Amino acid sequence: MKIIAVVVTYNRLELLKRTISCLQGQSRPLDELLVVNNGSTDGTSDWLDTQQGLHAITQTNTGGSGGFHTGIRAAFLRQADWIWCMDDDVFPRADCLERLLRHTDDAPRTGILAPRRLLEGRIFTNDFRALNLTNPFASMYQKKLKGQAVDAPTDICGTAFEGLCISKECVAEIGLPNRDLFIFCDDTDYCIRAVLARYRIRYIPDALMDKQRFFTQCSWSERQHQKKWKRFYQVRNATYLNHRYGRNWAVRYLRGLNGALGYILIVLLTAPFTKAYRWGDIRRFWKAYRDGVQERLGNMSMT
Repeated sequence: MKIIAVVVTYNRLELLKRTISCLQGQSRPLDELLVVNNGSTDGTSDWLDTQQGLHAITQTNTGGSGGFHTGIRAAFLRQADWIWCMDDDVFPRADCLERLLRHTDDAPRTGILAPRRLLEGRIFTNDFRALNLTNPFASMYQKKLKGQAVDAPTDICGTAFEGLCISKECVAEIGLPNRDLFIFCDDTDYCIRAVLARYRIRYIPDALMDKQRFFTQCSWSERQHQKKWKRFYQVRNATYLNHRYGRNWAVRYLRGLNGALGYILIVLLTAPFTKAYRWGDIRRFWKAYRDGVQERLGNMSMT
């Protein structure tokens, strides 16, 4: 069985070093390690050039979705049986891969295996067991694992590109991640496509991976200001998912609108008092919604 790991990185050299160290120390050794460098400007390219035992692919910044599109394609063409995907801010424990691979044949059409993520030693999960494609006033993500005691492998419908392992059969059938999403929802989109193709996504709770915490010293206003540009992608791409996969008019148009209006309300309430948002952000969120329902993707202009 040939296992290729794919790491997507952008300007996080010190975290990348830790991720690669964890990957190279796996109890079940990798067959190959691919690093997709999304145009980093912090010395990542120079450092990668000095490393043995990995293959670096440097490209312009196409976001996480473009990075995983490139990396998964390269791993698939290199005849990987399973492709282990992650960002540069997660750190698999030494036996994580070994524990994942114990479950490749657990159930028919197992297409994706997902580890348990830990943030400062506590379970961190946005994984969910069911998709809601019919009720516009409830979340798409149903039966979330958060707060549940999950001690045995279980089927889920969605996880993140943070340690998921994808079979070559799944890639061959459903294709590559949608690179035009740039960031946000590319992993959810991929999982939806897998589920609709009747592949099973298995959550493996004893395969552990640690996750880096960010913005620990920032105020709410500072944190929101730094992450604001991502929120526009979040609104657009979530709207896109609902429009593409929703099974009625209300889901296709109203659920995304609810999300956009929620952020517009935050702008109205906070713009007079904080630096987190500005009045012009109302127009940007509205544009993000319109782009989503029109399925107009790609890198967003923030002007």
